[in-house]
Amino acid sequence: MSADKPSNNGEQKTTRNSLWGGRFQEPTDAFVERFTASVNFDQRLYRHDIQGSIAHATMLSAVGVLKASEAEQIIAGLEAISDDITAGNFDWSVAREDVHMNIEAALTEKIGSVGKKLHTGRSRNDQVATDIRLYLRDAIDAILQQLSRLQTGLIDLADQHAEVIMPGFTHLQTAQPVTFGHHLLAWNEMLARDYTRLLDCQERMNQSPLGAAALAGTSYPIDRALTAAALGFSQPTENSLDSVSDRDFAIEFASCASMIMMHLSRFSEELVLWTSSQFDFIDLPDRFCTGSSIMPQKKNPDVPELVRGKMGRVQGHLVNLLTLMKSQPLAYNKDNQEDKEPLFDSIDTVLDCLTAYADMVPAITPKADNMRAAAGQGFSTATDLADYLVRQGVAFRDSHEIVGNAVAQCIAQQCDLSDLSLADLQAFSPLINDDVFAVLTLEGSVASRDHFGGTAPSQVKQAAARAKQLIAARQQ
Repeated sequence: MSADKPSNNGEQKTTRNSLWGGRFQEPTDAFVERFTASVNFDQRLYRHDIQGSIAHATMLSAVGVLKASEAEQIIAGLEAISDDITAGNFDWSVAREDVHMNIEAALTEKIGSVGKKLHTGRSRNDQVATDIRLYLRDAIDAILQQLSRLQTGLIDLADQHAEVIMPGFTHLQTAQPVTFGHHLLAWNEMLARDYTRLLDCQERMNQSPLGAAALAGTSYPIDRALTAAALGFSQPTENSLDSVSDRDFAIEFASCASMIMMHLSRFSEELVLWTSSQFDFIDLPDRFCTGSSIMPQKKNPDVPELVRGKMGRVQGHLVNLLTLMKSQPLAYNKDNQEDKEPLFDSIDTVLDCLTAYADMVPAITPKADNMRAAAGQGFSTATDLADYLVRQGVAFRDSHEIVGNAVAQCIAQQCDLSDLSLADLQAFSPLINDDVFAVLTLEGSVASRDHFGGTAPSQVKQAAARAKQLIAARQQ
């Protein structure tokens, strides 16, 4: 649980619930009371619940359902309760089931019977739907901030190391030389898509369910546009049945969160490989690693490993929410109480992982000599030789075969293409001249990819500048 303050709730004597127990002839079973309560995890919604209640009370006063003095009492009482909760001076009660009823009961205790008027024209069904949207909207803002921070770290690191050469891989086999900066900017592209996906999710969910009441709306003369505007929503939701039963926005967020974690997991996999003695491409600062209790030489990349592991947790929450909703008839069902824990944990996990990476990435140190040495193995410039032959007039498929034969000879001689003499190369094709060695060098290979989106250092610098401009534009 990660509410602002820990719960001090304990075992309580079961009594008939004063907020809804009128038609019941016996108190709720003590186990059922604990089993059905959500206050242990939904109390983190308290700020947004109070925010929604203040907007509702203000609206009820504006339309004449509440007297202005009554609304003022209610708002003052809610603000005082918010201060109490923030200070840790609030007793959460399982007997009161959830955050909504705990706050409402506390309000009545604080200001008297006028507090009982707050719930006029609404239900816990539209109340919780509103609270979750408000909470998630703020959570997305926090995640977007960490995404931008991580992107900035990646882009700065890429700009700084735009000329560092490393092997590019396909199938985890050496393919062609690339620059370290280019590789980092590939990660940034993934995060940039994550950012826009979250914005889309946030925009789609930014509609107010408040006023839908239990499922059919209310007979009171409410003004839903007023409460929507007061809470910063773009508009009220269109249909009262859908308003209280919709959790698409939570599922969509869980999908976005899963994508973010999938990307972080891919980054983690590469960082774990790169820090191994077999690759030895980078160094992570000690503060992001741990040691072994038995092997004193070990420096384990625990942060990337743990982030990689947490991806399954968030993906599981997406499946959880999809499964939760798949068989629910309209409108609200108690099943939907189960939406909060996976949603909350997804938010917490994504925020923690992004924070860890935003802190760690700027401190990555590339081992340029090791990267360059690795790029020189595995015939990474073979495609450059094939392209050279094409420019000499050889059909690509023929050049592909010629270079393949040259590679086979290099394997037999245990050397690289760049180690062959001009005479050796001309034995494969008389069209090869001494200018071929310019394309067989690693620097020549990466420099030749000098086009938009290419790995040439000049292109990496330009791409980094564009990426920085995009992030700067977000701040405006």
